[in-house]
Formats: sequence, C-alpha cells, structure tokens
Amino acid sequence: MRSYKKTKPNLSLLQLWNMSFGFFGIQFGFALQTGNASRILQTFGANIEHLSLFWLAAPLGGMLIQPLIGYYSDRTWTRLGRRRPYFLVGALFASLAIVLMPNASLFVQFFPPLLIGAGLLLMMDISINVAMEPFRALVADNLPSSQHTIGFSIQTFLIGLGAVLGSFLPYILAEYFDVAKTAAIGTVPDNVIYSFYVGAFLLLSTILWTICTTKEYTPNEREQFVEGGKLPKHESVLRILSDFIHMPKAMFQLGVVQFFSWFALFSMWVFATPAIAEHIYNLPANDTSSETYANAGNWVGILFGVYNGIAACYALVIPKIAQLTSRKIAHAISLCAGGIGLVSIFFIQSPIVLIYSMIGVGIAWGSILATPYAILASLLPANKIGVYMGIFNFFITLPQLINGFLGGYILKSLFNGKAIYAIVMAGILFFISAISVFFVNDEQQNHKSANVK
Repeated sequence: MRSYKKTKPNLSLLQLWNMSFGFFGIQFGFALQTGNASRILQTFGANIEHLSLFWLAAPLGGMLIQPLIGYYSDRTWTRLGRRRPYFLVGALFASLAIVLMPNASLFVQFFPPLLIGAGLLLMMDISINVAMEPFRALVADNLPSSQHTIGFSIQTFLIGLGAVLGSFLPYILAEYFDVAKTAAIGTVPDNVIYSFYVGAFLLLSTILWTICTTKEYTPNEREQFVEGGKLPKHESVLRILSDFIHMPKAMFQLGVVQFFSWFALFSMWVFATPAIAEHIYNLPANDTSSETYANAGNWVGILFGVYNGIAACYALVIPKIAQLTSRKIAHAISLCAGGIGLVSIFFIQSPIVLIYSMIGVGIAWGSILATPYAILASLLPANKIGVYMGIFNFFITLPQLINGFLGGYILKSLFNGKAIYAIVMAGILFFISAISVFFVNDEQQNHKSANVK
C-alpha cells in the first residue's frame, strides 16, 4: 500500500511564543553588549579608532561557530532533543561571560583589564552564537511552511522586546533607582554592572523555559512529514564547504542583501556612542570619564531600545505588508527607512529628536531579522536547515569582519576621526542593500500563497 506523507500541524500562538522565548533572553544580553561594549572597552583604555578591532570577536565567532553548530545539530538526536542541547550549553557559558565582562578590572593582577574585557567579549559572542543559531532552525523544524513567516515574526518580536529592556535597563537603574552612573577612571559604573547581572539571569532562565516547554519531532516522526525527512548522515565536517559551494542561488542573492545591511548595522553599533557623544553632546573624542559622556552612553542605550521596540512591533506587521505587496518590496521599503533614519542623525542637534531617527532604524531591523529567513526557509532542503542557516550567517559575519579591520582606518583616514560620518555611511549602505533586494529570485514570492501568511 502506498504511504502518504502529511503536513506538519499548525502550532498555537502560545507554542510559537514558548518555542522562541529563549531568544528574548539572548537578545536582552546581546542588547547590553551592543549598547555598552564600546563604552566598557573605552573605559578600560581602548582608543576610538581601535574599537572596531575589538568587535571582531562577534563576526569571527559567528563565522566559525554557527555553520558548525548548524551542521552538528542537523545530525544530533539526544534525550534532550536535536537543537535544545546547544541552547543549554550556549546559555551557560554566555551567562558566565555576561557576569564577568563589566568586572574585568577585578582581574588586573593577572592580565590588563582591556585584554580580559576583549577575551570575555569573545567568549560571550561565541556562546551566544552557540545558543542562537539553532533557534532559527527550530522554527523551520517544527512549523509547516505556511507558518514560517508568522514563526519568524514572533521570534523577531521577542528579539525586539528583549533588546528594548536590555537597552533601557542601565538608564532606568541610573535615573529611577539612583544606581551610580559614573565611576572612577578605569572602572565600569554600577548601573552597567547590575544590568549585566540581570541580563545573565534572564538569558539563562528564558532558554531553560524554551527547553522545558517545547518538544522536537523525533527522527521517526520527522519522516512522516512532507517538510521532514531523515536526519542527514554523519559525514566529514568538510561537507559544510560543499554545501556552501552548492547553496541555492536565491540564498547567495539574499546574502548580498545581508552583506550591505550588516555592514551598516555593525558601523552603527560600534560608533553610535562616540558619534552621539561628539556630534550631539559636543564632547571631545575619548572623553569617557565625565558625567556628560555617561549621559550620552545611557541615552544611546535608550535609542537602541527605541529601535528595537519599533522592530518588535513592526515584525507583527511584516506578514501583512508582504501579503499586500511581496516580501521583496516589503524588505526594500524597510531598508530605505533605516537609511533615512541613520543619515538624518547628521542633521540633528537634540538628543530627543534622535528618537525619530531610530524609528526608521527599527523598521529596517525588524525586517532584517524576519524577512530574509522567511524567504530562505521555504527554499532549503528540510534535512539541512541547520547547516544552511549557519552558512547564511556567513553573509552577516563577513561584512562585520571587513568593517572590523577597515572601520577604524576609514574613520581615521577618510572621516578625520569623526564618528558621525561612519553613521552616515551606514545609512547609505542601507539604501544600497534595498536596491540589491530586487535582484533576489524569490521562488516563493507570490504574496497570495500560504507561504507569506
């Protein structure tokens, strides 16, 4: 008798929420890192033109770790499941690094605090990558293709929510709970340190929630589904290189879009604090110990929280916009909004007005976190979702690596050390990314199909 495969059942909103809830904690910790790492490293003695070099830890970790985690998690089945063991290990080490990083000066008797801080930044990034990569694959594992867009949109909402709270927390502790926002030279203020403690707790606890509340389909169950299939065999890890070479054409085209988007984002994360401190607060470069610089750094946290909050809300609207137009048009419009937001900072002198700039950035960020993955998930072979999601990360890490090596040189040589011009450059790159969207051959782009609902 002929056997027929069935479609994976739709999951409820609560199940979708639980499945991605760990991403809330990951992004809370990541927001603390993006909003405060440059500030911490400057506190420990880093010069502004060297900041992008320290930030190389993130893309290096992602480029090496995410394809490997994707490859092995595709082939893993344990009592804990397929993806969940990686969530747990990554969460444990990431939480430890988050606790230790702002306290690097305590280890000065062993190594310079700047070296300790850079090492902990690397540990944090690698661990977050271990925990984060399988979350993308888990959505594709558990959901039918008709729920991919809503699954990634809910994931993006939780990413944005975690980022808002993580970005706001140092400001809230300083302004509403009188936690010290300044400290002696070479020491991180208490409001930042306590924020990192909260971040470590939330990262670990939310991932444990996902592990405990979300089931994964066993290998036998997977074979019953159209979108399932057998677990791939254990082959040489060099198979990753073969998969990279033979990636779907649309995946490479999406990678070009990602390249320009993430080059822009990396510039914003690295140079936002010094750019706003100099351009808006009129501080000289490398002035990191004054109360005004502390205010600038805290306000950057608020701005980052704003754009993440906008992204969280916008993520819930993206499926409707894609349905009315197409995923490509929706993504291009979103990226243009980000370009307008960043370029507008050059023409602003009031910290409050910067909030309007962050609206555009938030629209771009919300789409970057959801739309490319929704397109990609429908194009990939089901038994290689993990490794291809990891390989796709290459197009996120490569621009960050290039930026890390050249960003300081560009800032010093072309922009005369003025960080605000690095922000304007980032805005222009968003426009280039928007143009490149239209060269993507999205085979599933029919907006009336179930794939965009």
